[in-house]
Amino acid sequence: MASMSRCILVGRIVRDPELRTIPSSGATVTSFTIAIDNPAKQGAAKTTSYIPCTCWNKTAENVSKYCKQGSLVAVDGRLNQRNYEDKQGAKRSVVEVIAESVQFLEKKGENGNDSLAPADNGTAEVTHEGIDSSDDDLPF
Repeated sequence: MASMSRCILVGRIVRDPELRTIPSSGATVTSFTIAIDNPAKQGAAKTTSYIPCTCWNKTAENVSKYCKQGSLVAVDGRLNQRNYEDKQGAKRSVVEVIAESVQFLEKKGENGNDSLAPADNGTAEVTHEGIDSSDDDLPF
């Protein structure tokens, strides 16, 4: 049987996304972290999970341009674990979501932010193909 990794997460961006360009390929990449509140069991304190996310090219550019700290987003992607060596030579491992699409869940101006979404009239979806669509074509 084949393995599969797929996740859909909804949360708020913890800090402004960082857009970088990979010198060797010219590809753009954006890294950001979303905070997801976990339901509290009776009598227990609420907890929050912080999930690192990475997206590439047009999706990366749009997330960097239209999202900032506090933006509510839905991330659709796959889990990825990678290992690396830090500057001190210590081996590190990170589990992150490689976002194939990011959907902006707030209208422009909500949450005190005037640049959350590219569409003046609602949410926008940005997919890894770089296609922007507003909610105008929804049947409701």
